Amino acid sequence: MRIARRGLLGGAALAPLAVRAQGAFPDHQVRIVVPYAPGGPSDIISRVLAEGLLRRWGQPVVVENRPGAGSAIGTELVARAAPDGYTLLLAATAHVMNPAVMPRLPFDAVRDFTPILNAGFHPMVLVVNPRLPITTPAEFIAAAKAKPGGLTMSSAGVGNASHLATALFALEAGIELTHVPFNGAAPAQASVVSGQVDGGFLNSTVATPMIRSGQMRGIMVADARRWRELPELPTTAEQGFPGVKAGSWYGWLGPANLPPALVARLHEDMLAVVREPAVRARILAAGLDPLEVGPDEFRAQIAAEAVNWARVVRAAGIRAE
Repeated sequence: MRIARRGLLGGAALAPLAVRAQGAFPDHQVRIVVPYAPGGPSDIISRVLAEGLLRRWGQPVVVENRPGAGSAIGTELVARAAPDGYTLLLAATAHVMNPAVMPRLPFDAVRDFTPILNAGFHPMVLVVNPRLPITTPAEFIAAAKAKPGGLTMSSAGVGNASHLATALFALEAGIELTHVPFNGAAPAQASVVSGQVDGGFLNSTVATPMIRSGQMRGIMVADARRWRELPELPTTAEQGFPGVKAGSWYGWLGPANLPPALVARLHEDMLAVVREPAVRARILAAGLDPLEVGPDEFRAQIAAEAVNWARVVRAAGIRAE
């Protein structure tokens, strides 16, 4: 089945060019595969990058959405692409979670890709229904220990990031929580607002307006740093759980075996784009904290997170449906 390409950005003949004469790359169109539907942070950040690369390279940069199979369809496409820099992947946290819950993926999340730049992150937030008499992490843990399995936690589905965040926190805190999966993020969130389910872990971009409106109560941010939009909430690290870090990062990978000089070139140009004040402002507006994680550190991060989420999935006995 043919998938329509989306988002040829600008017009190369009309855009102001800042072309850099650093070798032959690129001499034709580059595509960034986004393995998610249009409109989310992964799509937004890739289109912002593509616009900036067009300005630098004077070559069209196409953002191609290939959603499906929990991001596996688009990811496999890039894994099988030539290592020439003309096909790149926007990867998110699912890249390191999926292998743990879908062990028969047709690619290896670490070996089959070349990390280039991790550019943005937003954490998950533990929230509860506001009618619940829980206002602090200590009260949440105490309630869970007083009645093991008594607190119910929603998620967008088995093996989803919200499910794995719950499993990680339960494992590290030594508590038992009852997982209630839903078919998607919207019904999972609605279940907490209605009180059908006690709580859950939500991405900060979703949680922040709901907490501010009083539809949910924020308890804790799953990160080492306080979230800029909810600075009043403590972090998991502050509560003695430094290993509980959950959220969504967004970065770009190429196929395995990209030549080192090409990796350096791509990283340099991508980094220059995300450092532009206007681009940084758009990344912040998308609800992300800008990052500047380079190839070596990004590779180590991917490898470590893949191991950690596999540990969590084994310990919790999670199986994909």
